[in-house]
Amino acid sequence: MEKNVGKTDKVIRLIVGLVALALAYVYSVWWLIVAVIALITSFTGKCLIYSLFSKKKKEVVVKKTASKKKK
Repeated sequence: MEKNVGKTDKVIRLIVGLVALALAYVYSVWWLIVAVIALITSFTGKCLIYSLFSKKKKEVVVKKTASKKKK
């Protein structure tokens, strides 16, 4: 799986992860799930949801291009 998270997105995910980690400590452990996901995607640079959407987007673009060439 290739990296699909940009620099700005990494910084935002890092900040959200740290804030969610603090919220998990203060309020509820459920915030820990958000923190872990945000921090993992921030450090690895890979997001499963982005890869799912970009794959579908590429397939749609390829299909549209192929249908235009047939005409």
